[in-house]
Amino acid sequence: MNKSQLFEQIKLKQSFLCVGLDSDIQKIPEFLKDTSDPIFYFNQKIIDATAPYTVAYKPNLAFYESNGLNGWNSLEKTVQYLRERYPEIFIIADAKRGDIGNTSAMYARTFFETYHFDAVTIAPYMGEDSVTPFLGYSGKWVILLALTSNKGAFDFQFVEDQQGEKLFEKVLRTSQKWANSENMMYVVGATKAEALEGIRKIVPEHFLLVPGVGAQGGSLSEVARYGMNKQCGLLVNSSRAILYASAAADFAEKAGEAALEVQLEMKTLLQESGLI
Repeated sequence: MNKSQLFEQIKLKQSFLCVGLDSDIQKIPEFLKDTSDPIFYFNQKIIDATAPYTVAYKPNLAFYESNGLNGWNSLEKTVQYLRERYPEIFIIADAKRGDIGNTSAMYARTFFETYHFDAVTIAPYMGEDSVTPFLGYSGKWVILLALTSNKGAFDFQFVEDQQGEKLFEKVLRTSQKWANSENMMYVVGATKAEALEGIRKIVPEHFLLVPGVGAQGGSLSEVARYGMNKQCGLLVNSSRAILYASAAADFAEKAGEAALEVQLEMKTLLQESGLI
């Protein structure tokens, strides 16, 4: 999926919502644990309830890897289900990989060839040669960590060099030499929404994946105010606030209602920006 196609989906659904499939076996409704594949069944119901309001899904690999082979099977079935039932949906592997070149090449093969994701999150700490192997796939995306929403972001990401350039700003500027806005996005946390204005001056055309809205307290309106561009340029992620809107038999229905609530706010923001 290219950038124009992603923007078309945003306009069609009047939404830039990404639902994070952080599906925790310890948090899903108890009655699902009697099924043959509780995580996949949970994901399937969540997807069916939220797909009308969603342009992307983002499984966080940790929640699947922690369950061993069963978790990987649940993940594979989830991606296959999305590909078969909702082929227009953008699917992100939230894996935060990044290693020496030959290892990154194997990670890229895993996510783009074996599991058929559209995008994968990458940690840039090891530099260009750790990112390049992911960029060799037509129609696939690298989503580079730039400014994260956790409190530990201040340990390194805001450190300034002698010229006053912050580390996350250097990541943004340097990485543009490796790729362009057609195959690279950036992670920017919603709890740092005020920083989006400066980030947009560095990467005006790129899509930004913005976690931290919902349970983490980020403001959707602030994210749109500082981060939206002429093609929207945002995928705003919500995980817990949608996935765990209910722990009862109506969990999927309540997830759908929570997603609809976000979508309606996004529709208003898109209208105010003249994008729909």
